[in-house]
Amino acid sequence: MNIYFSASVRGGIIDISTYAELIEHLERYGTVLTRHLADHKGISLDPSHENSVRIYNRDLKWLEEADVVVAEVSSPSHGQGWELAKAQELGKPVLCLYRPSPGRHLSAIIDGNKYLVVKKYDAIGEAESQIDEFLRER
Repeated sequence: MNIYFSASVRGGIIDISTYAELIEHLERYGTVLTRHLADHKGISLDPSHENSVRIYNRDLKWLEEADVVVAEVSSPSHGQGWELAKAQELGKPVLCLYRPSPGRHLSAIIDGNKYLVVKKYDAIGEAESQIDEFLRER
């Protein structure tokens, strides 16, 4: 199974340890196409237009190859919102994991979208259980 893991990079990189744990868990089910999100060294923060074009083309290809999308949506991200809309357009099953915290609220566009499976979690074990349930149904 090809899994596209989506997460906020430029706005949520502080959560990279959470991303790494989720990616490690996802790897039990298949290939995580966006494995680079588990490591600071694999993420390019180069703001150049050329780098942005490269990332767009690469990520779009991965989205098209993915069987499912799992997104950690606790930190707002314009790019991630686009990825989720594109995944929906491509007919990909999408799980959105959200960790509530003071002062941070889930986007109404994500929370109100009946196409997306949205699950809240407080601890990483809860998120892993949500992943297990979602992927068992695929």
